[in-house]
Amino acid sequence: MKMTRGKLLLLAMAMQLSAWGTASAGPVFMHTGGRTTQPVGHYDFCQRIPVECNERTPKGPPVELTRKLWATIVNVNNAVNTRVKPRTDMEIYGVEEYWAYPDNGVGDCEDYALEKRRELMAAGVPAGNLLMTVVRQPNGDGHAVLTVRTSLGEFILDNLEPKVLAWDDTVYTYLKRQSTENSGVWVTINDGREDAVASVR
Repeated sequence: MKMTRGKLLLLAMAMQLSAWGTASAGPVFMHTGGRTTQPVGHYDFCQRIPVECNERTPKGPPVELTRKLWATIVNVNNAVNTRVKPRTDMEIYGVEEYWAYPDNGVGDCEDYALEKRRELMAAGVPAGNLLMTVVRQPNGDGHAVLTVRTSLGEFILDNLEPKVLAWDDTVYTYLKRQSTENSGVWVTINDGREDAVASVR
């Protein structure tokens, strides 16, 4: 059954209240460390599209999470997850790692995250609050998601999960992400666990 716009907004608000309540029960913000290696795929992406990695965001608090912003985040996550069909980089490009916007309608995990980042930036969210993030799945595989920094915590946009979850409600081990101040720099995430698998280093 097709949902009306009003029902969609009510659903978004219900998800918002659930996420806010969950976030307040545990760690809200990730603890990041010093500069670390940039993922090879992101480095190549930056070489092809330098402007994507030259974004500077002044140091400051995360973006305020309003009801309007939450609805935008949920809508972008749902739209990209629905529109883009999953394919590996090997299937699309014939190589192990190739980060790109999924303009042809197919993509790997990082391509979903890049597209969500692009659309949220177009909606007015500063680059420093939209961070490409490398995680490890419970099975040991590397994975990429988008972290959205907000005044009420950090939330994860993921092509493998339809809901927008607080980062500490996901099943992942967090390894590294873009700097909040420089989109071409990556920093460690201090969770006391092992380094990323080789495919996402």
